[in-house]
Amino acid sequence: MSKLARYLQVEDILLAVNVSNKQRLFEQVGRHLQETRQLPGDGVTASLWRRELAASTAIGDGVALPHARLAELDAIHALYLRPQSPMAFAAPDHQPVSDILVLLVPAPADQQHLDLLADTARLFSNPRFRLALLRCKEALQVKQLFDHW
Repeated sequence: MSKLARYLQVEDILLAVNVSNKQRLFEQVGRHLQETRQLPGDGVTASLWRRELAASTAIGDGVALPHARLAELDAIHALYLRPQSPMAFAAPDHQPVSDILVLLVPAPADQQHLDLLADTARLFSNPRFRLALLRCKEALQVKQLFDHW
């Protein structure tokens, strides 16, 4: 089981998301968390956008790992999103992004947050994992992949 698996729930796996840019993506994440976790959607969106303005969270190979700290959180939340079409994300390899893993952590962040971010980057740097993820067509399949990888 990946370290990430314990923070990713089936209801937080969104496939074929209809967004055209990062701002719309972050707004979708904010709306989702407001509806499912009663978190302040605007605050989630703003926190993700502030972090993204500092430097792109795209890591290459079609992957982005947006992350932010939120004072309102009492636990780490992870969301996996796959846009309907790959989208520009200012990736270091200039490739569009099709796999997006959002990490939201309680503020202030601690070493656990950094370790989880590093572990997630390692997981997504594995071409076999990315290919297996691409083959997943339903949220439950995605969750099972994270659980058993």
